[in-house]
Amino acid sequence: MKRLTLLFFILASFGISAGAQSFKVGHINTQELVSLMSEMDSARIKLEVYRADLVEAMDAMQNEYNTKYTEYNRKKDTWTAVVRTSKEEEIQGLIQRIQQFEQTAQQDMQNQQQLLMSPVYEKAQLAINKVAKEQGLSYVFDISSGAIIFMGEGTLDLLPLAKAELKIPAEKVAPTQLAQDGAAK
Repeated sequence: MKRLTLLFFILASFGISAGAQSFKVGHINTQELVSLMSEMDSARIKLEVYRADLVEAMDAMQNEYNTKYTEYNRKKDTWTAVVRTSKEEEIQGLIQRIQQFEQTAQQDMQNQQQLLMSPVYEKAQLAINKVAKEQGLSYVFDISSGAIIFMGEGTLDLLPLAKAELKIPAEKVAPTQLAQDGAAK
């Protein structure tokens, strides 16, 4: 597929037409574009505040653990077995809470990042689509990822032609389902 895309890009770049159609191709580095948007600056600031709140909460839990652990080590020899066991369980519970918080905080941070960044990427994509249409482009390649991020109207879809060449029925749109024993039906 990459070879086909590369070949198409090369042909389109040199102005060779497929059939009667000529394609105009553009490219953009969406990562660079997004990084320059003021909305991204705002999202980064909000994300940093969110991260700082999580770090502050984690630090408080860690300080609580350090205090209790230090107290335990200092006094464990003077406590009765019941008190010592109770303090050990309390410290163990705190360790579990810290571990759970770390996992939850990571997931929350990813969710917050998604929430803040998605509108920025959507706005960038809408701008790219608008500019590509205004310029009459058939395809726009994202050079930061190597993907086609815009496909204009009137482009030639090679899938039906390749299916015919390979004698794949036109109505076949999904892979053949395999039986449970691994043999094709």
